[in-house]
Amino acid sequence: MRIVAISDTHDCHQHYNTESLPSGDILIHGGDMTRSGTLGEVEAFNTWLGALDFEYKLIIAGNHDWCFQRSPEQARALLTHGIYLEDSGVEIAGLKFWGSPWQPDYNDWAFNRPRGACLAEKWQLIPEQTDVLITHGPPYGIGDQVHSGDHVGCRDLLKRVQRIRPRVHIFGHIHEAYGVTELEGTSFVNASYLSGAGAPIQPAILLTLNAV
Repeated sequence: MRIVAISDTHDCHQHYNTESLPSGDILIHGGDMTRSGTLGEVEAFNTWLGALDFEYKLIIAGNHDWCFQRSPEQARALLTHGIYLEDSGVEIAGLKFWGSPWQPDYNDWAFNRPRGACLAEKWQLIPEQTDVLITHGPPYGIGDQVHSGDHVGCRDLLKRVQRIRPRVHIFGHIHEAYGVTELEGTSFVNASYLSGAGAPIQPAILLTLNAV
């Protein structure tokens, strides 16, 4: 199973196309498909999705994707070319996927929750048997370092990941921390498309994963 991971396209998805993306079976988008969080941006994103040659396309929202929090029924109805996950999962070819848009409070954006128990209760929803976890924000200490050098990921998410040990954890949010980290049997993938400077230049990340 070839999985292509991207995140944080911020309405710049048109720079990606079937030719510039690796070929694969599943496309995963880790949130922030929009810049302003409008329904019009979701509609444009969905049109782009429809032109891509993947059998499955899994999408979560991110902190910019306001309409999925403010007008969830309308936003979800527009996403006809992908499977939208929000504290929910899907099984494909024997692999179990789970998606969640939440992150620690960040500049009064969408899908914010205070650090601690309020956010940890969302992570407790992640099933023990999860092969591929998709969250918008990173766990603490992995793919979460900002320009100042601070680590801004979620400690409670890290605890949950260490417990369930997914084979892959895909996220974005911290653009400047793009890349793959292999740790304790999990591939941690910060798939942010926009760079720390906001340029749409960071390549999609290809993973190969088969059911055990």
